[in-house]
Amino acid sequence: MKINLPNSAFLGNIDAFFRKFDPADSGSLEITAHPSWISVHPVVLAMIAVLGSITDPNNVTCEPFEAASRHYFERMGLFKFLCVESGINITEHEAAGRFVPLTQIRNSDELERFLEDMIPLLHLENDPEHAKTIRYIVSELVRNVLEHARSTHGAFLAAQFYKKSNTIRIGIADSGVGIRHTILKAHSAPTDLDAIKLALTPGITGTTSKEGGTEQNAGAGLFFIKSIATRNRNFFVVYSGNAMYKLLKRKSNETKLFADPFHDLHSKVGDLPYWQGTVVGIDITLNATEEFTLLLDMIRAIYGEAIRERRRLRTNQAPKFV
Repeated sequence: MKINLPNSAFLGNIDAFFRKFDPADSGSLEITAHPSWISVHPVVLAMIAVLGSITDPNNVTCEPFEAASRHYFERMGLFKFLCVESGINITEHEAAGRFVPLTQIRNSDELERFLEDMIPLLHLENDPEHAKTIRYIVSELVRNVLEHARSTHGAFLAAQFYKKSNTIRIGIADSGVGIRHTILKAHSAPTDLDAIKLALTPGITGTTSKEGGTEQNAGAGLFFIKSIATRNRNFFVVYSGNAMYKLLKRKSNETKLFADPFHDLHSKVGDLPYWQGTVVGIDITLNATEEFTLLLDMIRAIYGEAIRERRRLRTNQAPKFV
């Protein structure tokens, strides 16, 4: 496998980074980097950590980073997860208020500990509404991995706060079975893009074909997260198999929620290099975040309407015998 850390890779232009990923020769990993400057979304670090976790450390090669920004990758813990000596010596400054280093989560106990540590790290303990929003997003993303991905390595995630834009960027990745494998248990999904669409649709889960899911899994997590990004007019990206769905930023104040993710302002592709597992990235602009309870109430209302509509259509389409 080959992957390159480019000059810039954030959710707005992440497509180019995905396209340059080379999944061939899964027994080795070669990492290269832009020589002058590297500025990337935390989701890029999570992806590289995943690749490192599934590759024998003896088969990982990482060229020396020359960019002035190389210290960032040392501080975020990337080289530690790759089992590679970076050759970079740094004085570790306190992370609080700025970032959450790369973290591997393999069970619910590790998730709870991470959530307890994350809120103070991002200085959100005195901002309960933002803390609820970020905690909910991370909890749902990791829960999806633990419940569905069947990844022996769990989830890798990282987060960074950007003061200038007052934005928290979160990335999570895994090397599990991927969205389509999970969705196919209960639904028809001819392509990875079809599967991503279903995964983002409220009330659809791979655990059952019943609308609204089950008591344990209502098929709401990714839909809720997408809806939070929609209301905040932020980017949200899902990449699994050879497909990617990206929620685009709305330029107007129109933030209507749709049950069908393809009705949102978005871009999508179905011919990317194959990613074994799932990658999710999201940006949350804090000064645009609505009161959390009201936000979830609004999203639940759309969720309920979508479930009732699908049940109505299913009833009307059922054969009638007279």
